[in-house]
Amino acid sequence: MKKTYLALISMLVLALLITACSSSSSGGAEEKKVLRVGATGQSYPNSYKEGDKLVGFDVEVIEKVAENLGYTVEWTNTDFSGLLGQLETNKIDTIANVVAVTAERKEKFDFTEPYSYAGVTIVTHQDNTNINTLDDLKGKTVSGVLGSQNVKNLQAFDKNGEITVRTYENRDGAQNDVLNKRVDGYVNTRSSLLAEINKNKLPLKFVGDPFHYEDIAFPFVKNGDNAALIEQINGEIQKLREDGTLKQISEKYFGEDITVKPE
Repeated sequence: MKKTYLALISMLVLALLITACSSSSSGGAEEKKVLRVGATGQSYPNSYKEGDKLVGFDVEVIEKVAENLGYTVEWTNTDFSGLLGQLETNKIDTIANVVAVTAERKEKFDFTEPYSYAGVTIVTHQDNTNINTLDDLKGKTVSGVLGSQNVKNLQAFDKNGEITVRTYENRDGAQNDVLNKRVDGYVNTRSSLLAEINKNKLPLKFVGDPFHYEDIAFPFVKNGDNAALIEQINGEIQKLREDGTLKQISEKYFGEDITVKPE
């Protein structure tokens, strides 16, 4: 009887151990996947704050992609140049903030397929009746965000260095100076500028047509794990494009579809 009792106790202990190991194993498998994403939170309508909530076109696109892939997004907000630094040092996984695909950036990062396209242009105050074309900006000062591709595109366009570029840590500073006539122009993407002008009834006008177009995508540090993730994200971007979700999100924030490449 005693041996039977001990045998039963041993079997019970063994069953509990197996159950515990099984629970531990399944718990690890169900651990949530996190995608660390950076955004300025000051780039209307791409990434900005409504109260304490981060919203915007780029924000909604990456959150939809992450949700479909089973990821939870963990956000980091700082200025644009800081975001690039955090991406390089692996403090974040990617950036959802109008990141243009360039040859220089492709040396450091791998990019997803583009999810939108940006026409780079300049605005000036409506009172500047003598500034109507890009040629009129020669000898003038134009503001832009430090580290942004918009500034680099302007400098490349202005081959003879006839435009003075003044940089700021964020869009607010660059935009406020053109509004207050401390600079003659402000360079940014046409879609973002148009949304800002319409939302806040800003006294700004476009100086000619966009002088450059950019592919906008999510950047990742080059490594094998990210290559696999990029492939998954590309698949989700394609699905969102095909079912009309990408267009719908674009029209929600811009009033137009910026997800189709200009001809």
